[in-house]
Amino acid sequence: MDKIKVGIIGSTGYAGQELARLLSGHKHAEVIRYGSRSYDGTAFSEVYGNMYEIADDTCASDDLEELSKEADVIFTATPQGYLAGVLNETILNNCKVIDLSADFRLKDVAVYEKWYKIEHKSPEFIKEAVYGLCEINRDKVKGARLIANPGCFTTCSILSLYPLVKEGMIDTDSIIVDAKSGTSGAGRGAKVANLFCEVNENIKAYGVATHRHTPEIEEQLGYAVSENGGPLTINFTPHLVPMNRGILATCYAKLSAAFDYDTVRKAYEKHYSEEKFIRLLKKGFNPETRWVEGSNYMDINFVIDERTGRIIVMGAIDNMVKGAAGQAVQNMNIMFDLPEDEGLKITPMFP
Repeated sequence: MDKIKVGIIGSTGYAGQELARLLSGHKHAEVIRYGSRSYDGTAFSEVYGNMYEIADDTCASDDLEELSKEADVIFTATPQGYLAGVLNETILNNCKVIDLSADFRLKDVAVYEKWYKIEHKSPEFIKEAVYGLCEINRDKVKGARLIANPGCFTTCSILSLYPLVKEGMIDTDSIIVDAKSGTSGAGRGAKVANLFCEVNENIKAYGVATHRHTPEIEEQLGYAVSENGGPLTINFTPHLVPMNRGILATCYAKLSAAFDYDTVRKAYEKHYSEEKFIRLLKKGFNPETRWVEGSNYMDINFVIDERTGRIIVMGAIDNMVKGAAGQAVQNMNIMFDLPEDEGLKITPMFP
């Protein structure tokens, strides 16, 4: 088959670079444009030296409509509001779009504008956008023109809890998600709070009770309660830890009955035993970010606290791969009827 022609807009951010790295090993894809406003006219490998003699193309403009005439699929690894501000019917008729921002993740425009503090410029495309959490929405992804690639915290949190919510095994008003992320999740922009001396030897909570991934997690888990989105409320608290990559989500919920380990295990196996990228760990082994680093894998396990009647579920992913670029490539593979792990057969790296 002919290679899929790929454009990456926002290629010089962390997620865009990760897309370039993964696609360089994809047998059926060819990157035809590394779009970047900041580095227009600069060789991509001069921005990211790891891509020297791998991707030496010159970064070009981010004109989406022009690019759509040449590309089969465009990845937009751009700030919130960018794609919503430029997307039109012509672009979607020309090619498929996989957006790594939050512009089309939430179905309620008012919720998006409340949490992201910006006006949504193209709400007419929200209804058709497919939330690209592959393990849950695979069938919808296949025929989509527009994919809303999930966020990193949301991917880890939703997949950790989905079987429990879907099978009615927990009280959906009792969910607490405590998540830790490496600093790459904050992006490549120069910010004082992300300087080495500010982050090293420190851990901090941020966005407490206000983090904008909260409604995304609630909405998607709500669909597991009912087709139209059931009543579900969470407390979500993210933390920044001094490491480059990784997310560990520790999720707490009240069990709806006195389920034992084997019963809960069967629920997870029902939903995930055939999934290429979800690894259900053996009893007694807890997920660690170091065992998924650089890969598209997610490790999950749980412990039942009989004393409190609660369950503690732990999930670990690489925020730049399964939490961003890897999931985007996984979505592309599904859309073009390719093996889902093409370009993603990467063993986690250690140390």
